[in-house]
Amino acid sequence: MSRLTLEQANTIINQAIVTAREKNAPPIAVVVLDDGGHIKAVQREDKASMFRVDVSTAKAWGAVAMDTPSRELAKKAKENPNFLSALAATSGGRLLPNPGGVLIRDGKGDILGAVGISGDTGANDEIYAIAGIQAAGLVADSGQN
Repeated sequence: MSRLTLEQANTIINQAIVTAREKNAPPIAVVVLDDGGHIKAVQREDKASMFRVDVSTAKAWGAVAMDTPSRELAKKAKENPNFLSALAATSGGRLLPNPGGVLIRDGKGDILGAVGISGDTGANDEIYAIAGIQAAGLVADSGQN
């Protein structure tokens, strides 16, 4: 199984930010986690609120922890709120079921990690994450593929 490299993580972040700037988005934070939920790389744009990194991390962490994009976790939260509440409690509040946490897969479909973005709408955060993942030559799994 391949591993997510620092170079790939930095490419994801850089392209996500470029894409957000092209769309005149509010300032964003981008967090890339490896398949164990550990931070590989993180950046918070100037003027992005201090809470953006925490939100980005929680989106990515939930996705990689559950092998499920955060968009799908949001759907599950609506269908079964007790289950997601229990997951949030079990994880110590580290999980955020809101769009913007996208799984990073290799060409074989193996999960390498996840990227979480916060700053714009969840749907737009996903667009920036997908652009970054694709720029790194990897496969984005946002739950809409």
